[in-house]
Amino acid sequence: MVMFSYFSFVFLCGMWVFSSSRKHLLITLLSLEFMVLILFFILYYYLLFFNYELYFVIVFITFSVCEGALGLSILVSMVRGYGNDYFQSYGMFQC
Repeated sequence: MVMFSYFSFVFLCGMWVFSSSRKHLLITLLSLEFMVLILFFILYYYLLFFNYELYFVIVFITFSVCEGALGLSILVSMVRGYGNDYFQSYGMFQC
């Protein structure tokens, strides 16, 4: 029970950082990866507590790695195209 309250507090801290970071895309991506890592630990402890198979954990971590690689590739393409990762420098009509 103590671990669940700890994980929920850490996850809510990650949500707060994600919702409050509006300047840089890199900070947003890092907070998303932080939340995915906390969800991984919650899922692992849940499956370990009820003696389930841990194959779903491997599938989950595979999808989270793919999500991280996709976000990083989008960040690299935006930095190469526009020169920075500030959200304020992108207009609505720029593509």
